[in-house]
Amino acid sequence: MTTTSQWVAGFRSAVLSPYEDYQLFPSRSFTDQTVRQVLRLNGGGEAVRIRLSNRFGKEPLTVGAARLARRTEGHGIDAQTSVTLTFGGESGFTLAAGEEAVSDPVVGDVSAGDELALSLYFPHDTGLATFSVIASETGFAAPGDVTAAPALDGAEELLLSRYFVSGIDVLAPEGTAVAVAFGDSWMEGAGTTPGADARFPDQLNRRLERGWVVNQGISGNRLLTDEIGEHALARLQRDAVDVPGVTHVLFHFGLNDLGSPGSIDPASPRPLPTVEQLIDGYTELARRVHEAGLTVIAHTIGPYAGTVYEGYDSEEGRAVRRKVNEWIRTADVFDAVTDVAAAVEDPADPERILPAYDCGDHLHLNDAGTKAMAAAVDLSHLKL
Repeated sequence: MTTTSQWVAGFRSAVLSPYEDYQLFPSRSFTDQTVRQVLRLNGGGEAVRIRLSNRFGKEPLTVGAARLARRTEGHGIDAQTSVTLTFGGESGFTLAAGEEAVSDPVVGDVSAGDELALSLYFPHDTGLATFSVIASETGFAAPGDVTAAPALDGAEELLLSRYFVSGIDVLAPEGTAVAVAFGDSWMEGAGTTPGADARFPDQLNRRLERGWVVNQGISGNRLLTDEIGEHALARLQRDAVDVPGVTHVLFHFGLNDLGSPGSIDPASPRPLPTVEQLIDGYTELARRVHEAGLTVIAHTIGPYAGTVYEGYDSEEGRAVRRKVNEWIRTADVFDAVTDVAAAVEDPADPERILPAYDCGDHLHLNDAGTKAMAAAVDLSHLKL
């Protein structure tokens, strides 16, 4: 390790509580099982360290063994690259409820796009896992401690979520800059092809010559109200400002503030936020980012008319979206604006996603849609 290096975020996975009243997908627990999860790096360096989280757990989390290796395919690993992970010098350890941990460094060159397989053995009942909703990557679980196994016999596929992992840091050259994609499902990647590296931050990374973007989106997340995950202003410090190496925050919020109040209980919809309330929230978010010395880039709220989710689309919500988007485009509180709505809307009906960019539910973008979203970013504003 050189003296001209710094630890920066090489991969991130925003976590939320499994004990929320309203869940898109439930979490789960593990007992006497190895969980192997694939983590694809957004940027590289000369060493890595893994971040684990029991932030929202209600009981201690015991990790009996942890190993890191390069993934080959599926749940297979290159056994020659497999190394034991230690935390504070211990290969087995316990995280108290609410606690997070960072592994000791694993020295070795890694690059953007590398696929690492993290294998964690849980000897006791973990309780419901602190997790990420839409991982866009399949994980695997198998009985017993098989953390070192080149392949997992009788592996169960974990299709949607990621468990107990909040990120990877990489030891990169001093001055390496990182942007945080902070937002909802349009950041996290709902609607894109799992395992295809096709989420908005992934697509944007393909355009960058230096620096990179990490993903801190949570599907269903809102700007103003706790519902699926803590609301944006509550988690801003942890999930954006405190990310090591961060220089820019790119955000997309508002869809769920306008749609969720009607979809949670369509028979008894809740009040929508006003234009003024959303503007106040965006303004406060920008103020806090600037106070931390970072650049903030706003995204207009994407279209969602005709979505299949009952109660989500409403005339009132559409009207608020139009007014808020006009404010975002002309406001002087951001360093830059990416007009996502204009990039992906159907010119024949701007309230709807262009069919070629629609994943099929009329709310989320497909792979082509996230590519168009990334193409709308003016790279001159993203000086990494």
